[in-house]
Amino acid sequence: MADRDHADYEIETLAEFDQVVARGSLSGYRIQSVNLLERTFALLSADTSAAVFLGCPMEPDAAAKVRADGAMVFPPVPDLPFDPYRGLLYSPEELFTALPSGYDATPDAQAYAWFQETRSDGDVLASMLRAIHDDAVSDALDEHLLGARVVGVMGGHAMTRGGEDYRGAAELGRTLARAGLTVATGGGPGAMEAANLGAYLAPAPDAALGEALRLLAKAPSFTPSVTDWAQAAFAVRERWPGGGTSVGIPTWFYGHEPPNAFASHIAKYFANATREDGLLARSNAGVVFLPGAAGTVQEIFDNATPNYYESRGEPTPMVLVDRRHWTEHLPAWPLLRSLARDRSMEDRIALVDSVTEVPEALTAMRRP
Repeated sequence: MADRDHADYEIETLAEFDQVVARGSLSGYRIQSVNLLERTFALLSADTSAAVFLGCPMEPDAAAKVRADGAMVFPPVPDLPFDPYRGLLYSPEELFTALPSGYDATPDAQAYAWFQETRSDGDVLASMLRAIHDDAVSDALDEHLLGARVVGVMGGHAMTRGGEDYRGAAELGRTLARAGLTVATGGGPGAMEAANLGAYLAPAPDAALGEALRLLAKAPSFTPSVTDWAQAAFAVRERWPGGGTSVGIPTWFYGHEPPNAFASHIAKYFANATREDGLLARSNAGVVFLPGAAGTVQEIFDNATPNYYESRGEPTPMVLVDRRHWTEHLPAWPLLRSLARDRSMEDRIALVDSVTEVPEALTAMRRP
């Protein structure tokens, strides 16, 4: 296994399994959450020594044989509303399965309910399952973003559909996506949804955004009904199928905030700290901070700290949007500027008045 790349020894789909097992050996491979109930003959025939099977359903004879070979088998966990061993990121369709029956029937809502039941009872099994899940999601996110130029877009969840701020955030997401950047957000409602919406509609004509905003305005917020809010988003997706890609990184820690349906790839975590750090660390082309409250302020300084110490290497650009908000309402900008003074991050921070200035600000801070 030492001579293989990381991705080369992970098997995450049945097609990958069939391709590898045709060569006669699964030795040393990690097979993640692949249903192998119909691959008994292949498992009985192949060398499975030193393999690891993570949550792969298989017949008892096959399981006994691979264990006898020296493989490690982590069986699926029954009655769990999520797969802790998953090898791929979530899709909106997966998280919102059964939405017509109401949001409470969806896998997303059921995973949050499980989290609420187990987070405070001290059960080591539940804690372990959450940790395994989050690590698997991080692995899938790294694989998905390999080689991508990622721009994080942060902002508050309270921004409602139909407002000018929401339109501006959507236009920003569209502009960044059309420039070849991967838009990554916190994956929730408000400014996060708007940026993902813009990236989703990047391949569509410009006029599509205005029409989409009118459709979404029928359910301006995820309160009082997450069901209505999510169904409005899926109506937009049906009107413009096959939209552009982007990433959402939400958390069940704030389960009252549902994920938005416009991020094509969703890395949802139980641990908010893992989610926050992962989102900022992967934004290698910079981070844009739209107006927000406590969460966005926290994200500004979570990002500023590694830039200050250069603990992740060269500082990445930071653009704060809305001068009045960040100098008067929540004066984070003066503190950020003071931190940056006489350090290498000093020319990697910018304060702009509107989202229209963001692309130019990012370009100006790009280093060869």
